[in-house]
Amino acid sequence: MPVHDWTRVSAGIFHSFHLTWIGELSKALNSGLLPPDYYALGEQLAGGIGPDVLTLHTPAEGNGDPTAAPGVIAVASAPPRVHRTVRAEIDEYALKQRTIVIRHSSNHRIVALIEIVSPGNKSNRHGIRAFLAKAESALAYGIHLLIIDLFPPTPRDPQGIHSALWERLTGDREEQPADKRLTLAAYVAGAVKTAYVEPVAVGDVLPDKPSFLDPQEYVYVPLEATYRAAYEGVPRFYRNILEGPRPG
Repeated sequence: MPVHDWTRVSAGIFHSFHLTWIGELSKALNSGLLPPDYYALGEQLAGGIGPDVLTLHTPAEGNGDPTAAPGVIAVASAPPRVHRTVRAEIDEYALKQRTIVIRHSSNHRIVALIEIVSPGNKSNRHGIRAFLAKAESALAYGIHLLIIDLFPPTPRDPQGIHSALWERLTGDREEQPADKRLTLAAYVAGAVKTAYVEPVAVGDVLPDKPSFLDPQEYVYVPLEATYRAAYEGVPRFYRNILEGPRPG
């Protein structure tokens, strides 16, 4: 199913779809994609971090080897399939000075976040600053990140959400292809930040993208299958708008 132009409908319609997609992503991850000692939850707050989908690690049992799950892939043997990969060494102390993150006292350690960008995240300066601060905080505290942005750039992220975050992290601005204005980006936390970036466009089929469990291992997140399942719940009236001919 091709990616739809969600600017055609109100933020509330996308929000409803967004919530359903979160549920489908969590269900897929918990149905065998994650190792048995990991699990995903939607809409759980963890201190200052309010992600769409959390991947958590349960208290250690057995050998705790994530490769025991068939879906786990080692970066060394099969790097993620993306348009480009960028890396940067970052001063961890400098990052930690900028944000205070309050953690759960639970020993169910947060491993990764999946964030689906909403119109409100980019509609004003406060919204995008809050989103970027949350993403930066997660990476600073060793939490891996997958960002799904199906909305075109705005004056607040003129080269897309990945470029805005990468510039905040490194001072370098990434250029976005003129014909691919939407972004999928997976980030690996650690002393060397790595981003696996895939620009996409309205009309493209969503490729599966990595969510990292540690800097060397990841699972592919089934974006296309879960998007399609979530889209089935969109009311027919709005599907007609989303699927209609593009304005000339």
